[in-house]
Amino acid sequence: MPTALVVRGGWEGHSPVETTDSFVPFLEKSDHEVVLSDTLDSYLDADLMGRVDLVVQCWTMGTISKEQLAGLRGAVENGAGLAGWHGGIVDAFRSASDYLQMTGGQFACHPRDFVDHTIEVVPEKTDHPIVAGISTVTLHTEQYWMLTDPANEVLATTTTASLPGDPWSEPVVSPAVWTRTWGAGRIFVCTVGHKPEDLDVPEIRSIVERGLLWASR
Repeated sequence: MPTALVVRGGWEGHSPVETTDSFVPFLEKSDHEVVLSDTLDSYLDADLMGRVDLVVQCWTMGTISKEQLAGLRGAVENGAGLAGWHGGIVDAFRSASDYLQMTGGQFACHPRDFVDHTIEVVPEKTDHPIVAGISTVTLHTEQYWMLTDPANEVLATTTTASLPGDPWSEPVVSPAVWTRTWGAGRIFVCTVGHKPEDLDVPEIRSIVERGLLWASR
């Protein structure tokens, strides 16, 4: 039975316990043993990190020690998957450049707080198992403007409009769903997920569930 380690904490505004709890039954039904943790010290547990097959991280902002990050990076490099959504994975540990390099993206801003916007699957990626059967998702929530790595495999994007008074003059396209590999491990990111209701949107729920399984060793 594969092991999924769920590490949750950081800024409470992203409901780390509620959102991760909502995916535990899915992981269990998918034959994963789920280990829940509210501390980054789990990344220091050599036995756990040596056998874990998937790390689901929901830890917005905060700081991570060199030793904790080494434990996480080492597990991913050796084949464990790393997956998450929204700030829990791409607005974590802003000062840890080695973490940003591994995940392939960093939150920059979400202009205008909650807005109506769409997530659009990249036409060339419609057969990818994470987004198959999904073309466009309509949302009213935070729209993440991302700084990202060209090594990512972008599966879906979102376009931030340029409105009168904005300092950017053209619409900005940001990745909204991507995958990448790091060593022998797989990484999955979905930038949607500010509030629990965002993760209940059927298309987003499917994307995240598929992404968790795709990343798992």
